[in-house]
Amino acid sequence: MKHNIKGKCKYCGKEYTLGYMKRHLLSCRERQQKQDEEKGTGKGAVKCGYFELQIYDRYNHDYWLFIEVRETAKLRDVDCFLRDIWLECCGHLSTFYINGVSYEAFPQEDFFDGEHSESMDCQLKSVLKKGIKFTYEYDFGSTTELVINVINYRVGGRRKEGLTILSRNNPLELICSECGKKPAVAICPQCIYENGGLLCEDCRETHACGEEVLLEVCNSPRMGVCCYEGSDKYPDQFVPDCF
Repeated sequence: MKHNIKGKCKYCGKEYTLGYMKRHLLSCRERQQKQDEEKGTGKGAVKCGYFELQIYDRYNHDYWLFIEVRETAKLRDVDCFLRDIWLECCGHLSTFYINGVSYEAFPQEDFFDGEHSESMDCQLKSVLKKGIKFTYEYDFGSTTELVINVINYRVGGRRKEGLTILSRNNPLELICSECGKKPAVAICPQCIYENGGLLCEDCRETHACGEEVLLEVCNSPRMGVCCYEGSDKYPDQFVPDCF
């Protein structure tokens, strides 16, 4: 199955799919120019390492992100970002799995088999390096699973922002499951697992399950799960700097 959902580059605004965006970000001229401007000169120039992460839903690669994170940021910072942009609905627990170790916000030792988790309060530079792949889970009931690739590491001028979004998939163009004509604006969490549940403005009013159970369509792999209805902080459509 091909995944052709495109997203815009933060620096030049050009659109690419998940695979091509990975290559583009490494060679984007506008991005390189911005990085050169940030380097600074002289003894007072402050340098910092940055990890570039490719993030996508484990089961639906149409939902994806590219971000750059300061190496001194913590796993907890990445957790907060993922919750803010894609996941947070009811304060569920979450875990990173990196090289066979789990990292949690509230780590506890398992006294039955001796296994334990580490804290998310560790800096990225202590657990990440270029080329590794790890996973992240949010909500251990109705779980959303993400895959994260560390696709690059660089040293550059220190930015004020510890985390920068480089690109994000454009909102999917979803069509109503009932009329098959109009754009979907709502989703029924009871019908979504029966190859349906997407509803336009008209069909949502007459849907058999009742309008009170419907959730809003949003640009997230969490769409239709639990009570998630989108981010309060980030718009569904990512806007590049050049727009």
